[in-house]
Amino acid sequence: MKKIESEMNKKKWLILITVVSATFMSTLDGSIVNVALPDMASKLNVGMSGITWVVTSFLITVAATILIFGRLGDMIGKTKVFKFGVVLFTMGSLLCGLTSSLPLLVTARVIQAVGASATMATNQGIITHVFPANERGRALGVLGTFVALGSMAGPPIGGIIVSAISWEYIFLINIPIGIIVFILTLKIFPKAHTTSDEKLDIKGALLFVVTTVSLFGALGQGQVKGYDNIFIILAFVISFITFVLFIILEHKISMPILQLSIFKNSLFSISIICAFISFIAISASNIILPFYFQDTLKFSPAASGMLMMVSPIVLSVVAPFSGYMSDKIGSEILTLFGLSFTSLGLFFLSSLNERSSVLLIIGYIVIMTLGNGMFQSPNNSLVMSTVSRDKLGIAGSVNALIRNLGFVLGTSLSTLLLYNRMSHKIGYRVVDYIKGRDDVFIYGMRSVYISVGIMCLFGVLITALRLYYSKKLRGLYMKG
Repeated sequence: MKKIESEMNKKKWLILITVVSATFMSTLDGSIVNVALPDMASKLNVGMSGITWVVTSFLITVAATILIFGRLGDMIGKTKVFKFGVVLFTMGSLLCGLTSSLPLLVTARVIQAVGASATMATNQGIITHVFPANERGRALGVLGTFVALGSMAGPPIGGIIVSAISWEYIFLINIPIGIIVFILTLKIFPKAHTTSDEKLDIKGALLFVVTTVSLFGALGQGQVKGYDNIFIILAFVISFITFVLFIILEHKISMPILQLSIFKNSLFSISIICAFISFIAISASNIILPFYFQDTLKFSPAASGMLMMVSPIVLSVVAPFSGYMSDKIGSEILTLFGLSFTSLGLFFLSSLNERSSVLLIIGYIVIMTLGNGMFQSPNNSLVMSTVSRDKLGIAGSVNALIRNLGFVLGTSLSTLLLYNRMSHKIGYRVVDYIKGRDDVFIYGMRSVYISVGIMCLFGVLITALRLYYSKKLRGLYMKG
């Protein structure tokens, strides 16, 4: 055992690079196809409502399977599950690049997403296992940076590839990276021999799959068909019923897929809630800003893409530094300041209008992203430090699930609120930008940013209360 730990310590930074490379590919592929959808629809001779399944099938599959892989990671070893994920993701990428029909492309995306899910469910657990507590924040900060970079850099990178070559290459570029990552996992990852007599909770897994597929499917298709559609409403009802049954089952059985006892730890639960809030805020901003840049300010797609790169650039600097600081001064104070700055930036963004200067816009985006960068790494560290080693897989997968759910929910709720407020302003139902009425969009955009800003303030409040009570308990302990 000591020999294994010594080996891990020597290779930990190389292991980190390998893990973040796979993570970057997985998160990149969740967003890179967005900009290529019109070109893909044209080449495959399908409509826009059909081609959106290329995006939603990936997100739904990741959400539906991530808890299963987190549990398997705790049972048979996180390294084994991670390797499996890299292989499957690479194979799925190859199939995506070679297909010539929508049904085959969606099938290939599902295969790719299963692989991505296996790597996402285990990456935080591997890093937490390999790095000591005094370096964990920095390492998780680097991971958080690459998650954010993958999500935000997808559209501009996808745009460049589609313009220069063809949409197939947004998938084919993963293949050499995937092969290199897999070779490195064979050579440098710890040779863990985790075995367990526990059995996978198949009933719980099936209930969770139905819950997430119904929920994510309803949220995604609701934007296309309308949330008053009978099938969308039915999907929400099914999701609710199966979720209640899932919770009841997980309480009863001895070896559940989701050990609900981890939520008894208030630090873990509060950290997860705050993460959920922050991801809703990020996705709301990401979906609104491109409309503002191109339709309101009349910027070109290239100029809009450059402005959208401000957040990834700021995050790439702030997140690792914030992780490093969390190792030195603790995570709780940084998460408090981080959510406060995020909220402040969102309120500033709500004041933008048709005449706002580029420098002012960049300044507000920097403030919001500075807060997000300060928050993410320490919060990930808090989440992973609150559970024992045998629960690292499930804790990491819950954290990743919350990220995906936050992104999907944030996108759905922000567009729903945007069009609702725009309809209220103009006096009739709208589901698109109204040319010549920039004031209507600004009105809706303001409502979205104020709403998510208030949500972040709620996160600030519960984080402040957590910090206050933890200091109080430490004070009582010192007196005792």
